[in-house]
Amino acid sequence: MTTPAFKSLNIAVLTVSDTRTEEEDISGKLLVNALTETGHVNIHKALVRDDKYDIRTVVSRWISDTDVDVVLTTGGTGVTGRDGTPEAVQPLLDKEIQGFGEMFRVLSYEDIKTSTLQSRTLAGVANGTYLFVLPGSSSACRTAWEKLISEQLDIRTKPCNLAMLMPRLKEV
Repeated sequence: MTTPAFKSLNIAVLTVSDTRTEEEDISGKLLVNALTETGHVNIHKALVRDDKYDIRTVVSRWISDTDVDVVLTTGGTGVTGRDGTPEAVQPLLDKEIQGFGEMFRVLSYEDIKTSTLQSRTLAGVANGTYLFVLPGSSSACRTAWEKLISEQLDIRTKPCNLAMLMPRLKEV
């Protein structure tokens, strides 16, 4: 069986922050650089305040856009009163990929030990679009991209990957 050729995906990046500006958005820039260096296309980039309705507005627009294959969010996954990205995104999901959050926390433990339990990162599928909700720290974004997401969005990853399932995400 031959290995398929790399397939570039269109990925949108949303930074959620009440304090950062576009210029100060290290995590969002890291994700854009990482995905483009891997061969994917950054189709949209935005920054919104940590408000579940503002987050839902942008994410809903992107998951209804047939040109967007994947949405990455960074920020708002902690436990403080203003951290609301999981609550904003979870109701939009058709299916949650529980293994992503579990694996992320295991990998993150190597760097930040038990503080990883504060991360409410998650992943899922909505309208045939993959969504990954990541913490705001650039280290966490790097861990998620390099150790989980990038391989799963590469159709060449064996024995299986999320990219190969994309044509089947809207089956009924």
